[in-house]
Amino acid sequence: MTIFTRASRIADLEISEIVQLTEKAAALKAAGRDVVALSTGEPDFPTPDHIIEAAHRAALAGKTRYPATLGTPELRRAIADGNGVAPANVIVSTGAKQVLANAMLASLNEGDEVIMPAPFWTSYSDIVLMAGGRPVVIRCGQEAGFKLSPSQLEAAITPRTRWLMLNSPSNPSGAIYSAAEIRALAGVLARHPQVWILSDEIYDHLSYIPFTPFRQAAPELAERLLVVNGVSKAYSMTGWRIGWGIGPADLIQAMGAVQGQVTSGACSISQAAALAALTGDQALLDTRLQAMRARRDRVVAALNAIPGIRCPEPEGAFYVFPDITGAMKTGGFASDADLCAWLLEDAGVAIVPGRAFGLPGHARLSFAYGDADLDQGLSRIASAIRARMTITA
Repeated sequence: MTIFTRASRIADLEISEIVQLTEKAAALKAAGRDVVALSTGEPDFPTPDHIIEAAHRAALAGKTRYPATLGTPELRRAIADGNGVAPANVIVSTGAKQVLANAMLASLNEGDEVIMPAPFWTSYSDIVLMAGGRPVVIRCGQEAGFKLSPSQLEAAITPRTRWLMLNSPSNPSGAIYSAAEIRALAGVLARHPQVWILSDEIYDHLSYIPFTPFRQAAPELAERLLVVNGVSKAYSMTGWRIGWGIGPADLIQAMGAVQGQVTSGACSISQAAALAALTGDQALLDTRLQAMRARRDRVVAALNAIPGIRCPEPEGAFYVFPDITGAMKTGGFASDADLCAWLLEDAGVAIVPGRAFGLPGHARLSFAYGDADLDQGLSRIASAIRARMTITA
């Protein structure tokens, strides 16, 4: 019998814990269990009608052929115009995740180091490992606002450091780097010209405090900056799979070389939809932001009323990342993963343990769900934890 052997580069690679939990919750639902999933980063709002209509028109007009590898000229121009760059500085990909993978595969040699403040989006480290790099994880806890300090950055840089990966607004913490904080990090980076910066700004339109793009705060670093963004979160277009990167032309060309051998250009119809999103009425962005703000406030208040949970108020995105160590201790759980697994089985609520984001002792809950789901999920969490504490007291 022939046994398949994985390539060493993906020997430890698995589907992300977020997806695993979401799929387990879906399987339990399919089996008849009453489950509330608060685990996925996907807005419950529909894709706006004018975007869907633009995609339909594009399909009827015959825009169904292979698109240009780096993106359609119209979409690249719209992205470029919105960011004050040339189209040569833009690549359109099949989601922001592919932008990240393209960049790492195009730039990392075996053993090159990538600095990532924890908590970080779970795919960051796996993408770096898949590209032959070495994640250098720096703990940035709740006491630091989940943000990297200049002294931490300075201490982490070595001759092998190739990238710093920042995500602001952050998934999972919702933290936003202020303009002053970005400039302070830029002061460190100015002394280390071999270090490039990847600024993941996919949640830029979901900011509850003023948001400053990295390029605006530190324009002097633009020659080694890659900005990642897309339409998935702000425009409720997760399934359309369109993201983009903005960076120096030579990096964009190298990323295009990778993309050309993996997927070629992103879906032509989805690109037409993304163009409509960027050039159409933007009023819905503020309407939806205010809805998310109201959800954030009710979720934070509800979690802080549960014994053993401390939940800071996120500054952006649509996640909360509470400290659950108190509930772990009094409930007799050895880890955040154990507590989250118990909540799914016992209370029928799916949330993601902090270990998936490089910072154990926390959990991520998404509030990109309707009020009924949020209220039911939070009520179940509160009841289950209070009951557990009574039993173990």
